[in-house]
Amino acid sequence: MPHILTSFAEITPNYRALFCDLWGCVHDGVKPFPAAVAALQAFRAQGGIVILVSNAPRPKPSVLLQLDRIGVPRDAYDEVITSGDATQYAFLSGAVGQKVHHIGPMPKDQPFFSEFADPALAKMAAENPIELVPLDQATGVICTGPNSEFDETPDDYRAAFLLAKTNGLKMLCANPDIVVDYGDKRIYCAGALAQLYEEMGGEALYFGKPHPPIYDLARRRLAAIAGEVDDSAILCVGDGINTDVLGGMQENLDSLFLTEGLCAGQFGPADALDAEALDAWLDAEQRNPTYVMGTLR
Repeated sequence: MPHILTSFAEITPNYRALFCDLWGCVHDGVKPFPAAVAALQAFRAQGGIVILVSNAPRPKPSVLLQLDRIGVPRDAYDEVITSGDATQYAFLSGAVGQKVHHIGPMPKDQPFFSEFADPALAKMAAENPIELVPLDQATGVICTGPNSEFDETPDDYRAAFLLAKTNGLKMLCANPDIVVDYGDKRIYCAGALAQLYEEMGGEALYFGKPHPPIYDLARRRLAAIAGEVDDSAILCVGDGINTDVLGGMQENLDSLFLTEGLCAGQFGPADALDAEALDAWLDAEQRNPTYVMGTLR
């Protein structure tokens, strides 16, 4: 059974850096969680490094603007890395060809095609422009989420996915999350659409958590800040059992699972978790976080 924490400060001396999830851990898409922000600020004040590692399909510049807008202070983190950043490398390297069909909310996700955290990506985009085309003209598909994320479900895309599969198109999934809570509303993410596409016989490629590309990018960005940091000194923090925790397990990194995100209320009150129910659930899920707590505080 993982150790259940009452305070993040219990373990902060053991770690040099955090790979911390954003949505459901630091904010809910509308407002920040004050206790989580304070915990990150305290970790940094002690010399720790906070890398926010998000499955957001938008690149770092766009996510920084979102964090500023909803009030997450910049002294709570050192760097931001997104699934969108990691996916752009494959996208601009021609993984799905030069004519792509985009599925996702516009203009919200327009920055995926126009903003780049890495100048090398901006150069690649200028030298090898990608054309957005209708599905029947495409050489591949980019999915950043449902077109109408508050109203649509994956089933709304069955007809389009049948055509894409018949044409042998690969899908780049820019956000492996299945669902996310936006305020008090749960909405589908690109991962849910990619999952259906695979069930229908299509091929989907992933670059965010729990897949290796985003962790490779996170380690490179961390090294740019602090030099080489041993994996034993890195802690993954998040509410996604199949993203944050699984990613940590696959990368041989310690993890802190926050139960009051996607699994809110499932194991009793946040400050009095039912250890027996939690242990049984983790065993059934075959997941083994190093630590557990209700919310980051």
